[in-house]
Amino acid sequence: MTDSHATPPDRLSNDPRSKFHDEALLERGIGIRFNGSERTNVEEYCISEGWIRVQAGRSLDRHGMPMTLKVKGKVEAWFKDEAGEDETAAD
Repeated sequence: MTDSHATPPDRLSNDPRSKFHDEALLERGIGIRFNGSERTNVEEYCISEGWIRVQAGRSLDRHGMPMTLKVKGKVEAWFKDEAGEDETAAD
């Protein structure tokens, strides 16, 4: 049970309409590293399948939602609050 709280889920989405959306985990903060560089513009990710979805500029679909691109590569995820505890303890 502690493992599920220490590691982020395999797949997570920012879109509230998605079945992979989890507001509690998003509030906790998720960090994403894609192909070795940290990304802050990720809309959705899947670790096991190795992809992220990012916005395609300012383009919107017919429902007014941002258009996204699926980019494949190595995906790593972590909870930001765990890393933040170490930094705040030093201050």
